[in-house]
Amino acid sequence: MTSTLSQLQSYLPQHPGFLPQWLLIISIVSIGNSVQAYVTTTFTKQVYIGPRPKTSKPKSASAYPDLSMSPATPLSSRTFGTWTLIQSLIRLYAAYNIDMPQFYQLAFLTYGVAWLHFMSEWLIFGTARWGRGLAGPICVATGSMVWMWLQWGFYVK
Repeated sequence: MTSTLSQLQSYLPQHPGFLPQWLLIISIVSIGNSVQAYVTTTFTKQVYIGPRPKTSKPKSASAYPDLSMSPATPLSSRTFGTWTLIQSLIRLYAAYNIDMPQFYQLAFLTYGVAWLHFMSEWLIFGTARWGRGLAGPICVATGSMVWMWLQWGFYVK
């Protein structure tokens, strides 16, 4: 068991602190998100759920909103999947090369671009609304940017 664990640990980023592992975890999750964006539009539609309906209908017993009003299409879902994959690869490289300012800055910028994208889709374009589909990406982007901003001097010397 110990040899398996130490073998697995050898694949993890070897830098101190938790930020490199965080970048790795988020990269792996995001690669999975990219795959699902190619396979189905269901999860993309949960983020880009569209504007709130003008008429107030009684709330159904379902915890999931009506996805039929989502502007997400199979093409936009695959485009989102490609965009997410590119960002995931940059973050993955940064996890293993976090002491290099270029990778650190690029990873930081991917979170900034993601934050601006999701906030603008919510507050400007109205294609997203606050809920389970939007909360995750915004919280991860915000938390990661703050964490990376505060830890710059620790990792990049």
